Amino acid sequence: MRYILVLLWSFLLGQVVGYIGGALNSGSYDFMLTTILSLATGVIILLIGQFALPKKETTKSVE
Repeated sequence: MRYILVLLWSFLLGQVVGYIGGALNSGSYDFMLTTILSLATGVIILLIGQFALPKKETTKSVE
C-alpha cells in the first residue's frame, strides 16, 4: 500500500508542477511527458527509501 501511495502522490504532484511550470515558461503542458517523469521520480524515491535505511538486525542473547 505504501508503494501505491507514493506513486499516486508523485503522479498528482508531478502533474501540478508540470502544469504550473509550463504556464510560467509560456510553454505547453504535455500530459504524457509529465506522467512519465513524475512516476520515474516516484520509483527513484522508493528505491532510495528501500536501500538508504539501515536494516534492523535481531540479536539473540546467549544465556
